[in-house]
Amino acid sequence: MSQDKQVRRRDAEATRRCLVEAAAELFAERGYDRTTVRAIADRAGVNQALLFRYFGSKTALFGEVVARDGRRRLRESPPEHLLQGALRDLLAPAGTEPGDRSLEVFLRSVGSDDEAARTNRRLTQEYTDALAALSDAPDAELRAALVLAWLLGIGLTRVVVRQEPLAGADADRVSALMLDAARTLLEKLP
Repeated sequence: MSQDKQVRRRDAEATRRCLVEAAAELFAERGYDRTTVRAIADRAGVNQALLFRYFGSKTALFGEVVARDGRRRLRESPPEHLLQGALRDLLAPAGTEPGDRSLEVFLRSVGSDDEAARTNRRLTQEYTDALAALSDAPDAELRAALVLAWLLGIGLTRVVVRQEPLAGADADRVSALMLDAARTLLEKLP
């Protein structure tokens, strides 16, 4: 048998990784509802049956994408740097290599009423809890929720709606203004 016709051993972990990466890109570009299983498989360069084999459903794959990016940031970032990191990734100039796209995935998937929505609500609560730790105020959870809502609003306006002047504003300037204002609500934010 020639080398071209040899069946090469499949690498399950590499296939899973390709599917997660493809799904993250498409969910960020199109949102959950407008991303098809076929599009994910095509982008990953695999048969769509493999998506079901490894994840069971598009919804489970969505959960994997959100969990991977959003929860990795929660694990790896001290609460006082969580907002700055999320802003950095959200405000990255178009055409640059994206970092954590969980916020963009979240923004484009708001309005789903299934497991995707439940996953988004759980992750939102985890971020709220982490940010609330930055305030000693009795209403720390409300303060954290306000900062998170502001972050989501910036993302929606800049990434999804692309409304000027925010869409074209300098990322460092937007980040500095947001962090200065957030310090008023979250007194332990550096």
